[in-house]
Amino acid sequence: MAFKGEDHLDSLPLPVQRMHLIQVDSVQRWMEDLKLMTDCECMCILQSKPISIEKDEQNELMLSSQYSTCDNLQLLLKRAWIISTELTRISQKLEKSRWQRVHSMTVRVNCHVHSMINEYNTFTRNSSEEMHQFEKLLLDKCSEFTAFTERCIQTEDEQILKSIKSCINETLTTVAQYFGQLIELFLTHETQNLLRQIELSDSMYITASAISSLFSLTQEGAHLCRIIAKEGGVAALFKICRQDCFRCLYPQTLRTLASVCCVEEGMRQLEKVDGILCLADILTDNSHSEATHAEAAAVIAQITSPHLMFTQHLSSFLENMEEIVTALVKLCQEASSGEVFLLASAALANITFFDTMACEILLQLNAMKILLAACSDKHIVDTPYSRDQVVTILANMSVLDQCASEIIQGNGVQLLMEMLFERSSSGNSAEVAACERVQQKSAVTLARLSRDPEVADAAVKLSCIPRLIKLCRSPTERNNSDSVLVACLAALRRLAVMSPDGLEDSDFQQLVKPRLVDSFLLCTNMEESFV
Repeated sequence: MAFKGEDHLDSLPLPVQRMHLIQVDSVQRWMEDLKLMTDCECMCILQSKPISIEKDEQNELMLSSQYSTCDNLQLLLKRAWIISTELTRISQKLEKSRWQRVHSMTVRVNCHVHSMINEYNTFTRNSSEEMHQFEKLLLDKCSEFTAFTERCIQTEDEQILKSIKSCINETLTTVAQYFGQLIELFLTHETQNLLRQIELSDSMYITASAISSLFSLTQEGAHLCRIIAKEGGVAALFKICRQDCFRCLYPQTLRTLASVCCVEEGMRQLEKVDGILCLADILTDNSHSEATHAEAAAVIAQITSPHLMFTQHLSSFLENMEEIVTALVKLCQEASSGEVFLLASAALANITFFDTMACEILLQLNAMKILLAACSDKHIVDTPYSRDQVVTILANMSVLDQCASEIIQGNGVQLLMEMLFERSSSGNSAEVAACERVQQKSAVTLARLSRDPEVADAAVKLSCIPRLIKLCRSPTERNNSDSVLVACLAALRRLAVMSPDGLEDSDFQQLVKPRLVDSFLLCTNMEESFV
């Protein structure tokens, strides 16, 4: 089938054709590519299937091929969530002795469990004996559960109901336990299947599909990330990242790795397979695409997060830190979009938290100049989240004495002043929180840098003192944030030492002269703080 405009495209030079393909609607592009993808797949299927099959086998094939692996897993997880919710509700109704409701909900859970097991066995071909045993245990226990609750609606004898209630509680606990173990087995089994595909397949299509399904699983929460890590997911994904033939899959693979490494088990596996060295190699290899570099930066940002409680993996990170920091600064400088800059700057911001050597490397690389220049480009630093990363780096670097001259040369005081006015345009809670962090960290940076008379003088000339006073006195200006208030009071006191004439007497008496805690209590709306 020819698409409209096809002849016109054929007459254009090849680069122009490519540009057109980028600009056309994504669905249309997919339809154009689909023929090429499915012809090959259809041939593979035809060659691997017998000409005639039994009727029941044909029905089974139709059912199993109706959805992709990813769809089947999502169906399983959805059914599991429904059952888990119903079991919780049964427990609540059981406490109130609402027997009719308990029975009807038990019947419903029984139906869901049967449906879940039937659906799973429809699309799974190689389930283990252990899984079949747990399926039988769960089904038997669900039948027993339903029989108990049925007895409860057939009697009104309080003594009998009381004795049955304890049995029901015990059975409910067992059902929940068997159900949890069975789901764990299902998910572990499917994870193993996906990882087997990734490790053994030479097909780009099959490998990409398996990685996509694995990524979908990581989005279901930390528990699934632990299963993936425990089953060797980190090693399998890094194996892909070490094969040139799969280069086009690197961004997708690295994105999945970043998700798996949000749990301790993922970190430990990363350490075992020299994952940080692999990431360093990817970041420093200029032949990789920007998308690949950006996703590698995202993994670095994840594993260096200051919120993580486990840091054993960071010992090997220090060995490769200079190379990684250099590559991340270059990525910030050459970023073609706000998203790429955000990922690279987030990784740099996290790195500055756990080693002061990182700040010294950044100083040598003129990182401050690069970051300040990026902030003037509204297409690159386009959100409060990006500005949060930049000001975090500035705040952590400001402990170094040499930073003051860099800030002055790069017009950084002006930028910090602008950040004191950071406000959310959407009212979204995450964005509001990011704006508060920007205000707080810009005030902290000013306070640290204002020990240098030149920086303090520039801040005074740019009217930083009136803005700090307003942030202290007006809760709405700082979105009622106490952390912003403390940072602003600290910055104001530092500037007041360097330029005492810049404050009115009332501001000096209330915001500078008292102890910090007294000024804080004066400025804080007590009722809003405690509510």
